[in-house]
Amino acid sequence: MNLANQYCHFFDDDEFLETDRPGFRRRVLTGDHLQLCFWRIAGGSTGSFLHKHDDHEQLGVIVRGGLDFRIDDDKDNEERQLIGEHQAYLAPPGVWHGDSVFVGDDELDECWILDVFSPPRDDLREAQGAG
Repeated sequence: MNLANQYCHFFDDDEFLETDRPGFRRRVLTGDHLQLCFWRIAGGSTGSFLHKHDDHEQLGVIVRGGLDFRIDDDKDNEERQLIGEHQAYLAPPGVWHGDSVFVGDDELDECWILDVFSPPRDDLREAQGAG
């Protein structure tokens, strides 16, 4: 395997950068039309406020741990969803989501989420010089 290939990306622990939210680390990979944000979040962390993306579709896959959050067209709906490993959510443009509590797994006490955005978000691109 050619580890220097420009099309292959490996997400070693030291590739994840701290964010301004305690317990949140991420690695971003941006293409022309898609963007992957790989989150590693300490179990029990909070700090994901309820929000929506008017211009971006978001698909999230839980790889480790779980996500206890709100997702709905109606911002005032307080119902929470708990999704676990190997489950996914889809937040089309305009759908409210967040107000999250991240559930750590038994091994690392982390929640790993792969978030895919289309089109790519400029704020994430700028945050890590993604690519």
